[in-house]
Amino acid sequence: MPAMKGECPTKKLGVIGGLGPFATSYFFQLILKMTDAKADQEHLEMVIYNCPSIPDRTSHILGRSKNNPVIPLLEIGNKLVSLNVDYMAIPCITGHFYHSLLSQKLPVPIINMIKETALYLKNNRIEIAGLMATEGTVFSKIFQEELGLQGIHLVTPSGKGQEYVNDLIYKNIKAGTSIEPDKFHSVSEELRKHGCQVIIFGCTELSLIKRDYPLGAGYLDAMEVLAAQSILLCGAKLKKEFYSLITK
Repeated sequence: MPAMKGECPTKKLGVIGGLGPFATSYFFQLILKMTDAKADQEHLEMVIYNCPSIPDRTSHILGRSKNNPVIPLLEIGNKLVSLNVDYMAIPCITGHFYHSLLSQKLPVPIINMIKETALYLKNNRIEIAGLMATEGTVFSKIFQEELGLQGIHLVTPSGKGQEYVNDLIYKNIKAGTSIEPDKFHSVSEELRKHGCQVIIFGCTELSLIKRDYPLGAGYLDAMEVLAAQSILLCGAKLKKEFYSLITK
């Protein structure tokens, strides 16, 4: 993971959370799990603002709702700024649709999970990647644009495949029920048939599938990329086994 470099060991990470709550909780667990710390004092200082009432990002992006999530995102961001955080992380990929606007309005750098994932794939010489994500993320083309800048072709699921991904995210994980493995494997097989070397978990809810189920080779969890970059930028140590994030 050569693109990731640590800086000062005294940096504080602010987290805009609650999008959704399970993903935020898991992001915190990832930070703890991936940090090479021998004592409490070697872990990151973090401020997590969990706000599940933020309007649904996909509904806003697709024009189904006029409730703009940017307003509460900025409010939370400014509260984190007032607590002197040095970096911010948003463990919600669909929320990165608003990354540019938030970055213009907030004086603290927001780690860009999409850009870091694209750079990670490039550094690992991936040429074709598949994407499992929300409709909002696919429609917004934030992954397509960032991967395209790195010369990587991105494949998205068919209409039926996207329905299956939606079910995994909203009917299974967000609802707190068991996933439907047949749907997951069906989408994986579809993307592999298009030559995908790696399948990106492009929704932080899907990260919980990697946590709870054996996957096999060729998957990359974008939230793990965000966690690793957060650790390094804030000056803590990353465990050696997490410099390689693509499943084998």
